[in-house]
Amino acid sequence: MKKLGIVITDGVGYRNFIMSNFMQEAVQQFDQIIIYSGLPASIYALEQYPQVTVHELEVYHEGHVSFIFRKWKEIAHMEKSKSNFGMSDNNRTNYPKTNSLKNLVVKFFYVLSRIYSSNGTILFAEKLQFLAFSKNKITQSYIQLLKKDQPDLVFFTHQRPSYLAPFLYAAQRVKIPTCSFIFSWDNLASKGRMLGTFDYFLVWSQLMKDELLQFYPNTNPEGVKIVGTPQFEPYFLPHYQTEREAFLKRFQLDPAKKIICFSCADKSIGGNDPLIIKTIAEAIRNGKLEQEAQLLVRTSPAEEPSRFEAIRSAYPEIIWNNPKWIQTRSSHDQMWSQRIPSEEDIFDLRAIIEHSDINVNMLSTMSLDFMLFGKPVINTVFGTETNGLYNDSRFLKYAHIKTVLDCKATRIATQESELIAALNTYLVHPQTDAKERQQLIEIEVCTPLAGISNRMAQQLYEWC
Repeated sequence: MKKLGIVITDGVGYRNFIMSNFMQEAVQQFDQIIIYSGLPASIYALEQYPQVTVHELEVYHEGHVSFIFRKWKEIAHMEKSKSNFGMSDNNRTNYPKTNSLKNLVVKFFYVLSRIYSSNGTILFAEKLQFLAFSKNKITQSYIQLLKKDQPDLVFFTHQRPSYLAPFLYAAQRVKIPTCSFIFSWDNLASKGRMLGTFDYFLVWSQLMKDELLQFYPNTNPEGVKIVGTPQFEPYFLPHYQTEREAFLKRFQLDPAKKIICFSCADKSIGGNDPLIIKTIAEAIRNGKLEQEAQLLVRTSPAEEPSRFEAIRSAYPEIIWNNPKWIQTRSSHDQMWSQRIPSEEDIFDLRAIIEHSDINVNMLSTMSLDFMLFGKPVINTVFGTETNGLYNDSRFLKYAHIKTVLDCKATRIATQESELIAALNTYLVHPQTDAKERQQLIEIEVCTPLAGISNRMAQQLYEWC
């Protein structure tokens, strides 16, 4: 009997591991699967898998003491890696702006970490963080739950959410091996410290494995396996396919015109999105494009689209796709994490990617999504430190974006004229940069897209 525990944190994890083929493959490998869910248990419809049980985890709210030690750990981690621009930029951005008592303590750790930021310091801070919540009643309930269930392995589908640190601690206390999946292409080289120390890792690519060993030097290389990511698997499942004619009808698109899709970031980093949308819409209106085109805008699933109301009114010809994600819980420390995609949205997203002609975005992972279908991508970075716009151009120095730049897989537009020139290049010659796009895909997702869930399930079984 092999029993797998799966920790699903948020809506993206739900999409990756419930709406892909992962559960179908996992039940072929394991006699019993227990989902430990950071989302309400009621959202799961897995009646076809009688060997699957869902436990809804009580929501852990971080205390002041554990917060302080977690921040110390994260600050020291980023200070240690300050030669990496993404780490130093993240550390600088998160420096407290006010002088509350809690922020003064955090500022103290910024100073301390300039002196002490070794691996030993980081692991010591983590030990204090875990000690701070070890007696918490929620932590103790997690320990009792795992003692009762006794899974052979606990698989975390996301390595970062701090509110899951008590569950990782509980697994360690019960002496259950743990594994984590690296959630996204930018998580290792630009985000803060992981929630804790895992025994095994599943990663997208050799590049991601190299980054993991660079930033977490205590990691055993033999415990890191390259499997790809289920993030893209729904795009290649026949179930989610939409014929072009149905797609055009659904969004009331003109079949005679090219489709430019602009995919928005969330408001925390997408402050220039309205300007980019306006720039493309004006170029279409004023005949600056060499092919007739129409603009389809997909907003971020992490937020409501209310910030675009003014531009919707000014440009009624724009077609909008507001992702149909469902808010499953009304009270949570990270409300955005409680939004899950509808099946309808997976159909819409795949159709948009497959049938659009060009994608424009601000250095998003959506670049990879469109490239998987051979579509050209333009990345916009209009903001600088001095021009009054949100400074998105600094992201060009991030390690995962430098890989994109080195491959020359996208066109970078820093102003209106460059954006219009890139649009015209790709409208007239869509195969431009095709080899470079394929090279980037091979670097970022270096395993065959078919069979990703099967490889993940088999590897997890081997570690049990």
